[in-house]
Amino acid sequence: MFRENVSDLVAFITVAREGSFTRAAVRLGVSQPALSQAMRGLEERLGLRLLNRTTRSVAPTEAGERLLRSIEPQFAQIEGSLLALTQLRDKPSGIVRITSTQHAAETVLWPRLSKVMRDYPDITIELVTDEGLTDIVSARFDAGVRVGEFVEKDMIAVRIGPEMRQAIVGTPDYFKTHPVPKRPEDLTNHRCINLRRVTRGGYFPWEFEKRGREINVRVEGQVAVNSLELARNAVLDGLGLAYLPEDLVEEQIARKQLVRVLEDWCEPYPGYHLYYPSSRQHAPAFAVVLEALRFRG
Repeated sequence: MFRENVSDLVAFITVAREGSFTRAAVRLGVSQPALSQAMRGLEERLGLRLLNRTTRSVAPTEAGERLLRSIEPQFAQIEGSLLALTQLRDKPSGIVRITSTQHAAETVLWPRLSKVMRDYPDITIELVTDEGLTDIVSARFDAGVRVGEFVEKDMIAVRIGPEMRQAIVGTPDYFKTHPVPKRPEDLTNHRCINLRRVTRGGYFPWEFEKRGREINVRVEGQVAVNSLELARNAVLDGLGLAYLPEDLVEEQIARKQLVRVLEDWCEPYPGYHLYYPSSRQHAPAFAVVLEALRFRG
């Protein structure tokens, strides 16, 4: 009875977190009918409904939520202890799941992670790009990557990239019909390309700093996107000014496809950091990835 409950409780945690029998079955490596039968058996033994099922989704009931909060941390601790034992193996192996912005993934993560996978063929990297602030614990990621100032205080943060700067850019043709802004406040008279917040809604403010003075400007324009690459395309098409990471447009600036303004108001800020829960026990595969990504200046 105990062994049967343990197996079904692991399956219950997976179904509850995935919100889908189909996805949970794939993750567990079992058939969907077998998984559904296991959940019905667990509910019958407990005499409680744990999951509300519809044709589109699965969600825990109140009893299911209470059970999930009670048992998930304990299973996570057991899983961590088992993973720690793999340090006795000759070769690090396993899956490392990381969530990151597209820009960080392309500029910082991928060049180093591709080498990790070549050097350690038993390590699998699952890299998911997301512009929002993902809850890595509930989404079951091993780590996340964000700009240092956006990392939660209860996380361990490891610097993996250099300081960054923003660049305000527009095309030469745009500036033929619009005056060059001399200070951030002048941007309110310009057409600007907004970047939408994925999680909190609204648009990201354009942040400036000069000799200790900080200014946030809310800009307006004809275009709003949720991708840095789309914002770059829009500014190259002459649709207004864009506020982008310096490295994303330095080539276009060098070729004089774009003109940079307000450079003296764009001071460096903390670059990308890898963050993970402070309670996490390092599996060998995660330790390898962490060491490969660590910034060394």
